[in-house]
Amino acid sequence: MSKIDKMSILGVRSFGVEDKDKQVISFFSPLTVLVGPNGAGKTTIIECLKYVTSGELPPGAKGGAFVHDPKDAHETDVRAQIRLVFSDVNGEKVAVQRSMSCTQKAKNNTFKTLEGVITRVKHGEKVSLSSKCGELDREMISGLGVSKPVLNHVIFCHQEESNWPLSEGKALKEKFDSIFAATKYIKALETMRQLRLKQGQTVRECQVELRYLKQIKEKSQQIKEMLATKEAQLGSSKDSVQQIESQIEPLENRQADIEDKLGKVMKLDNDIKALESRKKQMEEDNRELEETMEQVFQGSDEQLQDMYQNHQRTVKEKERRLTDSQRELERAGRECQRLNRVKSDLLVEQGRMQLEADRHTQNIKNRDAQVRSLSSYLELEGYDRTPFTQLQLQSFHRQVTERLDQEKETASQVLTDLQDKEQQKQQSIDEMRDKKTGLERTVELKRDLQGKKQQELRNIKTELQRLEGSSSRLQELENELAKAERELQSAVQSSNVEELKAEVVELQREKSELDRMQRRLDQEMATLNTHTTARTQMDMLKKDKMEKEEQVRKIKSRHSEDLVSLLGHFPKKRELEDWLYAKSKEISGTRDKLAKLNKELASNEQNKSHIAAELRKKEQQLASDEEKFFNVCGSQDLEQDLGKLQEELEKTSKQRAMLAGATAVYSQFISQLTEEREPCCPVCQRTFPTEPELEEVISDMQSKLRLVPDKLKNTEQDLRRKEKKRDDMMALRPVRQSIAGLQEKELPELRNRLQSVNRDIERLKGDVEDTEALLSTLVSEEDTAKACLQDISLMDRYLMDLKEVERKIVQQEAKLQGVDLTRTIQQVSQEKQETQHKLDTTSSKMELKRKLIQDQQDQIQTLKSSVNETRAEKLQLSSDMQKKQQLEEQCVEFTSELQALTREIRDAKEQMSPMSASLEKLQQEKQDLAEHRRRRQEEGQEKINAIKDKVKTITTLEKDITRYTEEGKDEYKEQKEAELQETNTQLHEAEKQREKINKDMGNIRQDIDTQKVQERWLQDNLTLRKRVEELKEVKAKQQALTKDMGNMQVLQLRQERRDLERKIEDLKKNRSIALGRQKGFEEEILHCRKELREEQYSKADERYRDKMIIMRTTELVNKDLDLYYKALDQTIMKFHSMKMDEINKIIRDLWRNTYRGQDIEYVEIRSDVDENSSAGVKRRTYNYRVVMVKGDTALDMRGRCSAGQKVLASLIIRLALAETFCLNCGILALDEPTTNLDRENIESLAHALIEIIKSRSRQRNFQLLIITHDEDFVELLGRSSYVEHFYRIRKDQYQNSEITKCSIASLSSYLH
Repeated sequence: MSKIDKMSILGVRSFGVEDKDKQVISFFSPLTVLVGPNGAGKTTIIECLKYVTSGELPPGAKGGAFVHDPKDAHETDVRAQIRLVFSDVNGEKVAVQRSMSCTQKAKNNTFKTLEGVITRVKHGEKVSLSSKCGELDREMISGLGVSKPVLNHVIFCHQEESNWPLSEGKALKEKFDSIFAATKYIKALETMRQLRLKQGQTVRECQVELRYLKQIKEKSQQIKEMLATKEAQLGSSKDSVQQIESQIEPLENRQADIEDKLGKVMKLDNDIKALESRKKQMEEDNRELEETMEQVFQGSDEQLQDMYQNHQRTVKEKERRLTDSQRELERAGRECQRLNRVKSDLLVEQGRMQLEADRHTQNIKNRDAQVRSLSSYLELEGYDRTPFTQLQLQSFHRQVTERLDQEKETASQVLTDLQDKEQQKQQSIDEMRDKKTGLERTVELKRDLQGKKQQELRNIKTELQRLEGSSSRLQELENELAKAERELQSAVQSSNVEELKAEVVELQREKSELDRMQRRLDQEMATLNTHTTARTQMDMLKKDKMEKEEQVRKIKSRHSEDLVSLLGHFPKKRELEDWLYAKSKEISGTRDKLAKLNKELASNEQNKSHIAAELRKKEQQLASDEEKFFNVCGSQDLEQDLGKLQEELEKTSKQRAMLAGATAVYSQFISQLTEEREPCCPVCQRTFPTEPELEEVISDMQSKLRLVPDKLKNTEQDLRRKEKKRDDMMALRPVRQSIAGLQEKELPELRNRLQSVNRDIERLKGDVEDTEALLSTLVSEEDTAKACLQDISLMDRYLMDLKEVERKIVQQEAKLQGVDLTRTIQQVSQEKQETQHKLDTTSSKMELKRKLIQDQQDQIQTLKSSVNETRAEKLQLSSDMQKKQQLEEQCVEFTSELQALTREIRDAKEQMSPMSASLEKLQQEKQDLAEHRRRRQEEGQEKINAIKDKVKTITTLEKDITRYTEEGKDEYKEQKEAELQETNTQLHEAEKQREKINKDMGNIRQDIDTQKVQERWLQDNLTLRKRVEELKEVKAKQQALTKDMGNMQVLQLRQERRDLERKIEDLKKNRSIALGRQKGFEEEILHCRKELREEQYSKADERYRDKMIIMRTTELVNKDLDLYYKALDQTIMKFHSMKMDEINKIIRDLWRNTYRGQDIEYVEIRSDVDENSSAGVKRRTYNYRVVMVKGDTALDMRGRCSAGQKVLASLIIRLALAETFCLNCGILALDEPTTNLDRENIESLAHALIEIIKSRSRQRNFQLLIITHDEDFVELLGRSSYVEHFYRIRKDQYQNSEITKCSIASLSSYLH
């Protein structure tokens, strides 16, 4: 069990900040008393204990007021320290130290909490732990074994807050809740209630989600079954398509063979026609070629070939000669070009050399001009006539160099002379400046000395003026001192302190007798109060019975209307629970029905969306087929359009055949018209009367012949396009059948199914709305009944409590039977009042005697202080009068010294005036010399620079002239002129050679052109013989093709092709239908798989299972929470009831033993339960108030009691709370407990405290700390055997608080 041993204080409030000012207090067991006047620092002890244990600053101590003021300590930073040594609940020694600092700023102080240290002794060694404030507070609470509210409001309650039990309701409730620790338990209950509501909401949400997830799970299963069905149908459709394709493949192969054969027939026909046309064309060409030839060669083919080859060799030889001449011509041309380039280069070089020669001549002229100009400037003779020879130029350069050296030497000598004069002036200036500076420094030093002497003289004069009136004051002090000594002697002689102390001792003896008598009467009153307690308990039980009956009535009136409307009568708890169970089953059935309807509705909705999707797909397919049909056919009559297209195909085929033979026909006609002497029209045999008409016909035919290939190409393209369109239209026959099937059968069926499903959905929606309305009504009734169930349970508990209260009333009545009291409480109370009156009279006399003693002692002390002060002032004045003559001598001496300094300063200033004028004159002369030196230097340098520039220009020109002569530029110029003349001669010869070659090449070309005519004749003969051979080959090939075409059965092949096309078309139609169905199945399968891949279907089973697990576990958790809530609620009620009974019992005993008035029998704490029922959940809070009881009447003390009653009641309540809640910590501090109490109640309080100490003296850790300024109260406590020493707190000469340990016997002697 914990107890406090020792505490040291430094730098807190009025306690000093130096180490020597540290105050240490050791706490006694069971009682420690601190005595001191107001303002001595008594309450600071409580504040320090509270701060070091709980970390709470006292009221109004924000901003550093708890720390010693830095201004008072004359420091900018003050550190405070509190150190406490105590034993924790395990009996181990613990030392805790808290530190603070307060820093003085410009406008305010800054308070800062420093890190605390807690030290424990473990295994004989000290273990220290630095900790932050929050952790340190937790360690202290754990070590002392009490909560922080008990520390703050009960054990170490501040004087300003000591009357908190009678504060206003809200503040009182907060403090009692914190002491009872009810807040955290109520919060725990509220947290459990909120958690239970939240979990209940979670269960309801899980149920809703489960219904939805179950629908999703069932829908997922339906989609999987549909997917399996469609995959089976797709497999069957694929087998059907493969079977049809296996039938189509041999037919298409046979059709391809027939098409190949018919293609060969058509190709043979076209080849025969082409060969026929080619044969005619070749015959016509041969005829035209023979007509153009002058004669036909009659020899053999070998002779013709040899003749042609010899002719070719002759032509090649001449062409070779022509080529050689061409190469020679090119060489001659290149030579001419080269010579022209050389000529151009020579002309450029000649121009450049001529330019350099002209520049050389100009340089010589410029040099001579510069020489003549410089010689004139320097006044040199012999340089007036140009040109100059080399000897003249060398002589000129030598004379110029010598003249330049003379100019430099002259300028240097002038500058040296001027610099010497300037240095002499600067030396004179420096000497003058040094003299002036010395005088200025002397004046400055003497002025400083003069100022110091003047200040000292003023101080001496001030002191002399102050001492002028001291002689008269000294005589006055001697008179005052004699008067004060006479008054002190008179006061000592007239004092009767010893007689008064003897009277006080006698009065104390009488008071002790009266106290013993009073305690005997108190014991007798306690015996009588035992039966009074029994009667009081019976009254309380009857009142409790009435309250519980009132609660039962309130509950019935609150829920009677709802329960009667639901059940027809007001039920008991069991009946209501059975009704709720039946209603729950009905709600469950209704919910199952609603879930089933929702499932059917969801299924129909899904079926509707599926039918709608299929309908949209069919409508899209119909629109697509119709668009495809219209794009190809252009109308709805396929067979009619196909017939028209077939006719156009036959017409275009004939046109292509006609154009294919038109080339041969037109070529033959043109040949006839051009070859015959008297041409006529090949068709009508009409002759052409004029040549222009014939040429016009031939031109027209040639233009048509040129257009035939393009027309043939366009016709073939048109034929291929129409054949493709025919094939596309043939492929549309299955599409036409599909469109008819969709329009007549499939779309109407789907629309009828959609209407039927819509009717079912509307019906199901109506059923769902009705079921939901019924479910809402049932749930509302169930919620109403559940809201009443909690109050019905409470009412049953009240009824049980009523039975228990009635049983206790019977027991109390049995206790009071047969009681016979010889003395009444009124008689004992009357005797107590008389004894108390005598005790009060004796106490008043004692107080009066003590006051007289104190007054006489204070008067004597005051007179002694006055005598001492007067003597001190007299001694000080005598000492000052002895210094006066010395000060007058110093005044005369300082005056003469000041006059001498003034004369010396004036003389120095007079010497400085002429020095300033001389210094300025010398400085001006130095500046003039410097300016003259600068001008002479610039003039000499300008003349030298001008000569150098001209010499440099002449030198540059001479270098150019010398370079031209040394490089031999004149010889080089003559050489290039000779080379140019030779190049002109070579160029003339090359041009003559080129003209000769051109003439030879013209002759060779003329011979070659003559040979070309002979070559053309030979080539025509060769061509003619080749065409005759080709014509024979064409005729033979035509006969062979005609024979092959006759062997093929064309008609039978065409009939077979038509039969195959009809069969293939039927099979393809069936395949298209099958493929369409297959595509529909694939789309439905993809749709199903896509839906199954969606998150809501892919994880439907897993989510359903997880949500079911969550719901079941949450329901189990909710049941456990309900059990925990009820158990904790009942435990809190029982704990609160037990503690309140214990506290009130202690309060009653202490009040009756302490309070001497007759207007209040006892006081107690009432805790009214405030219950709020909401949604079937009860939340309980307690409202506290302190009442005073007189007979059967209980009134609130707040606002009705006196100041003394208020103090006494608050003190007794704190004592009761300490005895109840401080089982592990027996410490209690009372700060000024006698405030506002009269003498009788003060004495009673002292006796009550002694009784408490006596009753708890067996408790080793019990410690009572009392702080008071009432020494009589301390003397009353000192009469017991529990107080041997006490602490006196007072302020020293520096106004710092100090604590002194005193014996209780010294207090008694001091009082006497």
